Amino acid sequence: MQSVRIIMKNMAVKGLSHSLTLLLFMAIQSSAFQGAPARVSSPGEAGDLVGRWKVTFSMMGLEKNLILISQANGVASFQLLDTGPEDKPVPDPQPAVWSRLTNDRVSFSGEAELPIGTCCREIGTIVFKGKFSSHNSISGKLVFVTSVDEDESPYKLRSVVGTFTATRLTK
Repeated sequence: MQSVRIIMKNMAVKGLSHSLTLLLFMAIQSSAFQGAPARVSSPGEAGDLVGRWKVTFSMMGLEKNLILISQANGVASFQLLDTGPEDKPVPDPQPAVWSRLTNDRVSFSGEAELPIGTCCREIGTIVFKGKFSSHNSISGKLVFVTSVDEDESPYKLRSVVGTFTATRLTK
């Protein structure tokens, strides 16, 4: 739910109403993922997301990497490893959030500036939804949502869907 609030806040800044933004985000999320009510995990519990994770994600033929640093109560950050201009790391960690879903699934999201195609970069919200394949491995889908000024979309939003894998880091 925190990721919805982040997207709504960003879209409100862009001039979209909260109700339109929420409706659009719910449509994108329900078409891209099978959602479920959020639940925060306890440390040591199967499917526990607390810790450091190496996340490799692909979208539009582009593969990128980040480190998810997740703490208790849904607090997290992204250390973007190769998403900066010229595939360089982003120096400062970016705020993120996470939640545990039902059936060993998790969700984590945050803001990122990512390359779109071969010429452009966009700032938007990246939402990861995945399932634990083991205690130390997650895989799933992602959606990257940005706003657009052109008449590309009647809702002034662009979304790109991709896939990801995450592996727990021990150090």
